[in-house]
Formats: sequence, C-alpha cells, structure tokens
Amino acid sequence: MARPMSPQHIALRLSAYLMLVANAPLWLQLMRIGGAPSLYMRSALALAVLLVCGMVAILAFTAWTRGMRALWWLAAAVAALAQYYMLTYSVVMDPGMAANVLQTDAREAADLLGTRLLAAVLAVLALPTWWLLRVRIPAAGVLRQVGRNLTLLALAAAVATATVALGSRDLAPLMRNHPQLRYLMNPLAPLYSTAVAALRPAFARSSALVPMGAGAALGPSHAAGARPPLWVLVVGETARADHFGINGYGRDTTPELARRGVLSWGNVRSCGTSTLASLPCMFSPLGKAAFEARKSEYENLLDVVQAAGMAVLWVDNQSGCKGVCERVPHAQAVDGLNAQQRSWLCDASGECRDEALLAGLNERLAQLPAQQRERGVLLVLHQMGSHGPAYYKRSAPEAKRFTPECRTEVLANCAHGELVNAYDNTIAATDAFLGHAIDWLQARGRDYDGGLLYISDHGESLGEYGLFLHGMPYGLAPDGQKHVPMVAWLGAPLAARQSLSPDCLRAGLAAPLTHDNLYHTVLGALDVRSHSYQRALDAWAGCRRPGA
Repeated sequence: MARPMSPQHIALRLSAYLMLVANAPLWLQLMRIGGAPSLYMRSALALAVLLVCGMVAILAFTAWTRGMRALWWLAAAVAALAQYYMLTYSVVMDPGMAANVLQTDAREAADLLGTRLLAAVLAVLALPTWWLLRVRIPAAGVLRQVGRNLTLLALAAAVATATVALGSRDLAPLMRNHPQLRYLMNPLAPLYSTAVAALRPAFARSSALVPMGAGAALGPSHAAGARPPLWVLVVGETARADHFGINGYGRDTTPELARRGVLSWGNVRSCGTSTLASLPCMFSPLGKAAFEARKSEYENLLDVVQAAGMAVLWVDNQSGCKGVCERVPHAQAVDGLNAQQRSWLCDASGECRDEALLAGLNERLAQLPAQQRERGVLLVLHQMGSHGPAYYKRSAPEAKRFTPECRTEVLANCAHGELVNAYDNTIAATDAFLGHAIDWLQARGRDYDGGLLYISDHGESLGEYGLFLHGMPYGLAPDGQKHVPMVAWLGAPLAARQSLSPDCLRAGLAAPLTHDNLYHTVLGALDVRSHSYQRALDAWAGCRRPGA
C-alpha cells in the first residue's frame, strides 16, 4: 500500500475498488430483475467493466502527480454517500434527484443524517482514505504525464467499446427495459447527474423572462362596492390523495375537512415527483409538456395576478419557492413568530410545524399595499406538510392519532404499519392546519369574500415496490408519487360572486385533472382576465352560470 505508484495506477485501482464496494444497489437490482444467473452474471460482468472504464476515463483527467488526492477522496466520498441513499431509500441518482439535492436546505438535509449514515460511509471510505494518505506518488514530467493520461483515456474507451460490442445482445434489451439501471451506476450516475443539474439551466434556456402579465385585468365581479376576494392557495408537500379520509381512505385522517364540507377531487396527477420539478410547473401557464420543453423562463400565475392589480403574498415553511415567488412579496413563516410561538411550534433547528404559517397573518395582510389589497388578495401558504423521511417531526406529540409510529429516518428499519402510522399523522396534521386556515378565512368574512384551494406538489412512496420518499423519474415513478389531493372550500359569498354551483362542482369530483389545470382554475376563480387563460383547462369553468 505504501510503495510508489503512478497516478494512473491509482485511478485504475480506485475505480476497481468503487465498482466492487459502492455498487450494491446496482447488483441487487440486477438480481431483482431476475432471469437465470448465467444471464444476469453476464450483464453484471459487462456493467462492471463499463463502470471501471467510465471511472478511469473521468479520473484520467485528474491523474497528475501533485494536488489530486483530495479529488480522488472526494470521488470515493460521493460514491459512499450515493450508495447509502440509494440503498436506504431506493432512489436513483438521475439529474432530477441531483437537482433536488442542490436545492435542499440545512433543515431538510438534517433529517437525512444519522449514525447509520456515518457507519455506511466509513465502511466505504476507510480503506481508500488510509491508502491515499500513505501512497507515495513519484514525480514525473508534464509531457510524460500527458502521454500517460491520454493512453489511459484511450485504453478505457477501447475496452468500453469492445465490451458494448461483445455484450450488446444482453445489454441493449436490459438497459432499454430497465432504464433506471443507468442511474444506479455509482459514482458515474451521481457525478453525471450533478453536472447536468448544475449546468442545464445555463445552457438549456434563455435568461430572458417572457412576460405573461401584459393586459391582465380584473373582471366584472370586482365592481365597485363589492367586497374584495381573499383566496388562500395552500401548496401541500408530499401528500398522497389515497391517504385522505375524504377520498375514501380506510382511516379517518381528515375529520376537520369533512366537518367543513369541502370539495375534494380524487383523480389529480402532479407535474413532477419532486418539489423542484412540480412547483414551478404547477404555477406555469404552459402545462407539463411545454414547461419541460421550454427554451425561456415565463412569468407565472403570481405575476399575472399581481399585474391585474391584486395583492399577492407567499409565506413559506419549506426550503423556498423554487423561483416562483421571486417577483412578489414573500416571507418565511418562522420570521413572523414571537419567542413563545417559536418555543411551541419550532424545534431547536428552527424547523416549524405548519401552524406557523397562520401566525401573524392579519399583520402580514395589513402590510400589503392598501390599493392592491382593496382589489383582493391571493395568499399562498407553502407547507412542510408530509415531508420525509422524518415524518414523526411533522405532527405535534399531543396530536398523534396513529401509533406506534416510525421514529427513525431509516424507513426500511420500520415495520410497514409504523411507517404508515407516522405518515398518516402528517396527513392528520395537514387536515387540522387546513381546518384552522378555513376558520381564519371565515373570521375575515366582514372584510373579504373568502375561499381556499389546497393541492399537493407530489406524492410519496411508503415502501411499495421497495421504494421510499419521492423523486423517481416521472415515467418510472409509481402512482403514489404522482396521485395528489386537491381540496377546495368556498365561502357562500365567494361562490355567489363567481356564479359557481357547488352541486355542479360536486358532480365533477371524479374528473381527471392535473397540475396543468391549476393556473387556469385559479385565474377563473379570481376573475382575472388574461390572454394566457384557457377555459378548457379551468376545472370550474363548466359550473359557472353562462355569461359569468
């Protein structure tokens, strides 16, 4: 271990080591796919060679005699961390997941840390750390190093090409039928996906913002003398529609919503399987397909409502609005709390339960420009909701109805029933939060015509098919990560001013909807006229009196 070794040999040995010890998710997935051992062993051997060649090709650019130990160690650390999360939560390291990692904050990251993570990472890192500290690298001239690196790169390319040519009969159908395998190749997948996630925004789209608010105006329901509307749009987090009692779930997880006679649409699908993918998409006028293919950024629902003259406010209890609220007033829920409220609602890390979103709302409303406020208010509340894996943190100890619950971030260590208990407690906490939000709206009934719309950004996997959390590529994700709840409460004055028939809305609760409908449904509900509005995508348009 301590004898002199060229950086090219270090690249070869480190690549082989990581292939062997940091790719358990890949080998396990190959075994799950099934088939005769003789078949998957051939595929495993081919993938092992491709893994080594890919890593050698990357490390060839770092195979220099000085200053590279930290980079080699970092490659091993990335592999160790990626393997832990892929094994623990059955995630794949595609560009979407890498983008989620880059967008997370310290509070979210803290939920994923623990002693098991430390042990798993040390199991992979201990040997290469010791070795990289001891190995002696003899000096060499620059030209000689360049030649050796080019030779190493050419050798890796030649072996990879030969492997693909000889193994295409097995590899081609395997990778075509199981595309998730390419994102389990560690650390190639996390390194590639992180690079794509970091560079894609700079190269994929123009930085120019396409305006959508031009010509936006308030409709006739905003006539002088009428009370202004106050719409609360609650953006849920990680909520599954099939775990809402009002949607037919076997447990009564939503008694407060049922008591308030809300409308619940049970057949709604999300735009993405992560907050980063869904949040900008659901507020966009483009719809999922056009949003994902866009070449420029567009103004969103909040920009159009603000341009029409209404007041807009975004209050966040999450890791940010992913750019949606950049051009409107926005605030963090924790910033409006006094010391007593913080001690009751927040933990030592500063993470607060969603009730913090309702604290001080009257004062926040009063601080909005009076001229806009008199025309109406769109208030967006972004929940922490059911964000995992620390589900047990999302509900108050005294409000836990389903026990025993999973109280660890390593979800696979919990019995399935305990995991579901912890998750259902988060749904019950959201139910209580929405009930309090409706009560607050009713208390403002003298000043505003109130309404509330709740919709989650994406769903969650709770161990089905061996998957946990969310963020799977959309085409591969199970329905649990895409089937989201959508709930509305309409005050009688607001329904009357919008000429909306509650009976008609109730008759359409089973209609298939997606996040594509949100933009147009909210514009219709606010009676905001815009060239971007599409009546066909307004989920409530058919329930308005003709001419309204």
